[in-house]
Amino acid sequence: MHIQTRTLQKEDYHDLKEVMIEVYSGIGGDYWSKSSITKLLNIFPEGQFCVEVDGRVVAIALAIRVNYAKFGDTHTYYEITGGYTFKTHSEEGDYMYGIEVFVHPDYRDLRLGRRLYDARKELCEHLNLKGILAGGRIPNYNKYADELSPREYIAKVKQKEIYDPTLTFQLSNDFHVRKVLRGYLPGDSESKEYATLLEWINIYYVAEKDKKPHTDSIIRLGVIQWQMRLFKNLNAFLEQVEFFANAVSDYRADFMVLPEFFNTPLMADFNDLPEPVAIRKLADFTEAVREKLCEFAISYNVNIVGGSMPLVDTDGKLYNVAYLCRRDGSFEEYRKIHITPNEVKHYGMVGGYEIRAFDTDCGKIGMLICYDVEFPELGRILAQQGMQILFVPFLTDTQNGYSRVRHCAQARAIENECYVAISGCVGNLPRVQNMDINYAQSAVFTPSDFQFPTNAVKAEATTNTEMVLIADVDLSLLKELHEHGSVQVLKDRRTDLYDVTLKKAAKKALKQKKASPDNDPEQVAPIIVVSD
Repeated sequence: MHIQTRTLQKEDYHDLKEVMIEVYSGIGGDYWSKSSITKLLNIFPEGQFCVEVDGRVVAIALAIRVNYAKFGDTHTYYEITGGYTFKTHSEEGDYMYGIEVFVHPDYRDLRLGRRLYDARKELCEHLNLKGILAGGRIPNYNKYADELSPREYIAKVKQKEIYDPTLTFQLSNDFHVRKVLRGYLPGDSESKEYATLLEWINIYYVAEKDKKPHTDSIIRLGVIQWQMRLFKNLNAFLEQVEFFANAVSDYRADFMVLPEFFNTPLMADFNDLPEPVAIRKLADFTEAVREKLCEFAISYNVNIVGGSMPLVDTDGKLYNVAYLCRRDGSFEEYRKIHITPNEVKHYGMVGGYEIRAFDTDCGKIGMLICYDVEFPELGRILAQQGMQILFVPFLTDTQNGYSRVRHCAQARAIENECYVAISGCVGNLPRVQNMDINYAQSAVFTPSDFQFPTNAVKAEATTNTEMVLIADVDLSLLKELHEHGSVQVLKDRRTDLYDVTLKKAAKKALKQKKASPDNDPEQVAPIIVVSD
């Protein structure tokens, strides 16, 4: 499945018409004419959004800009749209006014409406508008009209005592009810012709022309400091993961980051088995967890760096794998390069063989797993590939081990002029061998220059406490640092004397390499299990 949010185009009209007929089939199947949509696209092209799933437009949001003072808080849908002609649109308007949002019924479980609203909010910030206004139907009100006034009904929806498909959605997307409108949409019997005047306030709006509004260079990170705990089953584990996905989505995070081996609680059922066997049993869950992470990325509109999990490849070897699950439905894989002595001794793991940066809708990112970050060559190779944010899932049991990861991660941020986010596990995990205790203080690190915090730490979690760390990083500052920094590390390298290069990473190249079994990652000592 491939999902894309983009501006609506004239050639999308056929899909738009089909969706509107399907959505409004219960109330007559009305739809906007082609000439009306064409006019909207001519007068305000950047304000018309759609979501495309596998090449088909299935969700649409239409809007205009208005000088709101001309209408005030008492108006009808007919008046605000200029008799459905959109002549009320003004290029100098101070508010965006939403006139339609609809999603094909077959795709509503993907939460595509949230994507449309996020796109509207970003445009509102970019245009430096005061906010977004819309008249919202309350289609379930007819079921309670005999016993509740509109005000009482709205209060109960806010308190989640009543579910209304339109109002509940709007409230969950940070809109508030500014006023109740009477006679807003004549003929709307479900809402008893009432509507809520909804408003989303742009907190970045500034009246002064010389002030810069919020820009797309701001990327929000949601770093999960994961409490190790036992779960009854896989579903219980996934419920906890979804809780965090929902939490960071509420904060409109662009990325959610999980720690290394965050799924090891599922190994409790295999604690009676030898460790090399138990970890391979845990690997049986990896594909299912990865598929769910991809689902959550789509549903909650957040790119997920899925910690790391064990994976048994078709060659029978055991790898430590991190997944990047993009919110457009695609995913990537990174295999830990440097395997710790502990992972070799207890699990028989082997290292991966590919180092590359990944494209996302928020710039280029890199992934390194725990021990990998202690090798500066990897970070430098990723920086040469254009990495702007480095994500490091880690798992450490002692403060000594954590300090190695932390200090090396900070070094990678400074020497590669990038942001580094580290995410770790905390707490104790009984009934799982080799995972007894954990120590972590997750954090987001920055380069060290005037544009950044003086200690080069953007944010850090409370030590050994489960929590979500929310931090904004500004990619434009990295460009400013690279061009005008007090020191310019990447520019000032003496490549006439030294260089860091990536050798051929294909398995074929590794097999051709003449290496002894002791140092060849393709050759792993056999696992010998001795049990009583």
